[in-house]
Amino acid sequence: MPLAVAIAERELLPPGMPVKRLTRDWIVDGVAFLLAILVGVLTYADAFPDGPGQETLAVIDLVVGALTCIALWWRRRWPVQIAIVLGVLSSAIAFSAGAAAVALFTVAVHRPARVVLPVIALNVVSASVYTAVHPDDDMALIWQLLLVAVIVAAIVGWGTAVRGRRHLILSLRDRARRAENEQQLQVSQARDHERARIAREMHDVLAHRISLLSMHAGALEFRPDAPPEEVARAAGVIRSSAHQALEDLREVIGVLRGSDEAGASEATSTTRPQPTLDDVPALLEESRAAGMRIREQLAIEQPDALPTSVGRNAYRVVQEGLTNARKHAPGAVVDVVVSGAPAVGVTIEIRNPTPVGVLDGASRPAVAGEIPGSGTGIIGLGERTALAGGRLDHGPTADGGFRLRAWLPWPR
Repeated sequence: MPLAVAIAERELLPPGMPVKRLTRDWIVDGVAFLLAILVGVLTYADAFPDGPGQETLAVIDLVVGALTCIALWWRRRWPVQIAIVLGVLSSAIAFSAGAAAVALFTVAVHRPARVVLPVIALNVVSASVYTAVHPDDDMALIWQLLLVAVIVAAIVGWGTAVRGRRHLILSLRDRARRAENEQQLQVSQARDHERARIAREMHDVLAHRISLLSMHAGALEFRPDAPPEEVARAAGVIRSSAHQALEDLREVIGVLRGSDEAGASEATSTTRPQPTLDDVPALLEESRAAGMRIREQLAIEQPDALPTSVGRNAYRVVQEGLTNARKHAPGAVVDVVVSGAPAVGVTIEIRNPTPVGVLDGASRPAVAGEIPGSGTGIIGLGERTALAGGRLDHGPTADGGFRLRAWLPWPR
């Protein structure tokens, strides 16, 4: 820890609490003691020019003054108390003038203004009393008092400047610490956001793959007498879908397990390119191969100008809609309508004759072979479209079916 910060942090300690002296403290205390002795000797020589051997008062002044200089050793622990005692003694003890000045400086450094002001007043009064008792024949009393006020103001101003600098150091240290914590928080939030985005992306993919697996496995279960060619074809689709699902699962686990930013970035960089709206025909054919009956209507103007993010979100909406249709309306005809143009936006609508209350939060009894759903697919689509600036509507239709409709913005 830098020395300036360590010194400044002691300002936060409770008054009277002992602190460990640093090497700098020993040096400063030694200089302060020598300075107090020097000023005390000069003041003492001016008050008692004949020395301590001439009168008892001079001896008392010398002894008490020496003790006040020694008392400076505890000025860091009890600055106010020592400053008050030395301030009172300085009104009569000439040798204590230097020690009183050092004690006043210590109070200005370590205590706030509301504590310093009474100590200043006490020192001004004490110095005025001393000046009146020991006047200078070469200077008028008013100028002596003015000089005392200037000296006291200079000592307090110096101490206040030191205190202000220490608090500035603490403020800058705290500001830097808060900035570092905020940066770490932003990095953590960005990492969590990226992981949530990837998890949401993988949910759409895995739900699609697993629903295909379930459909083909169900076909094999209910048609054990199917021709070997159909069994082999279904088994091949199951194997391929399982392989793709495992690959997708491996990727998302690799990303979510990343404990640092570098690991997360490395895992993200290995993710395969995400599909866009151009891959919707392949998605429809894959679903048809799984036994779904789909009627599509794709009408995108200027498809080359479609932003990649919009195309990717549109693809996920179609994928989730088909997955839900396989889960909740097996064997039904699914209508997929995708249209869009620049400045108009992209509209995706998927309709199927699903019984009312399947996707809108209600429950119904499960049937044999039905694919279980987590109920978070529509929620994830809502979050996806909202983040893209679009909107999502879903619910039962008047004829007892179900409609999923999303709109995504397409800037011109």
